[in-house]
Amino acid sequence: MPLRILVAEDETIIRLDLRALLERAGFDVCAEARDGLEAVELARSAEPDLAVMDVKMPGLDGIEAARRILDERPIPIVMLTAYGQDELVARAVEAGVFGYLVKPFREADLLPAIATARARHEELSALREEAESLTEALAARKSIERAKGLLMKKEGIGEQEAFERLRRASQHSGRPLRVIADAVVATLDVSP
Repeated sequence: MPLRILVAEDETIIRLDLRALLERAGFDVCAEARDGLEAVELARSAEPDLAVMDVKMPGLDGIEAARRILDERPIPIVMLTAYGQDELVARAVEAGVFGYLVKPFREADLLPAIATARARHEELSALREEAESLTEALAARKSIERAKGLLMKKEGIGEQEAFERLRRASQHSGRPLRVIADAVVATLDVSP
């Protein structure tokens, strides 16, 4: 399936040119916005895979619109602007934008910017998933260690035996070891 792109540009001619350029490159322009507020609404309803947005738009500028879009649904965003000011670039980066092009741009500039934004977004998503997985594993480990300690104290058994009891309970119940450990902690932990 072609990549679905939201185009947000207040200048009609540029917006139409962008649409034509993106469609020639094989993308699906699923929505077009004339201002930042409309871009936020269309990002919500059209659920694009990527957005190409102008910085200076009426009502809500592109950077604030990008921030709102990313707060709701992280997607790669490429900003377009006639201004190369450091302050605008810094705001765009802070908002979480993955690409920034200064007008006038060519197809040869935009397509690599889109590819780069997608790649960086995928890398960041993978890193977030890995961080969440590691955080979850650490929490499980802490719970299991706490449950082992409580079993050892209550039953007067060694660490290996305590772990084996948790593991057997997990196997018999068909529940993850973490769930069993949490239940043991909830039952046996009487500390304030």
